[in-house]
Amino acid sequence: MAYDEDLADRIRELVAAETGLSEQRMFGGLAFLIEGNMSVAASGQGGLLVRVDPDDAGDLIDGAHVTPMVMRGREMRGWLKVAEDAVRSDDELAAWVTRGVAFARTLPAKAKVTRR
Repeated sequence: MAYDEDLADRIRELVAAETGLSEQRMFGGLAFLIEGNMSVAASGQGGLLVRVDPDDAGDLIDGAHVTPMVMRGREMRGWLKVAEDAVRSDDELAAWVTRGVAFARTLPAKAKVTRR
């Protein structure tokens, strides 16, 4: 399944004014990075991936709409999968995007990687 391009466009509108913004295909989706750190992504499996403070993740997980991100059978600490139906409204999406961007801003900027 390809990522939802409409969702990616909605995210793009919300982060357009952010400094240090870049986009990169990751996890089968389209990630939005702040100074090289992923903040949020339109997931290739539908919905949203959001990077949050690992200490806050447990309080955000509801088991139905928000679950831990699992990669290769392993739970990724500080990464959440948010179901499509939990980001249908602009306000719902904005809340998650804001949370992801805010956390990414707390991380040290990554050095730019030159690919050959």
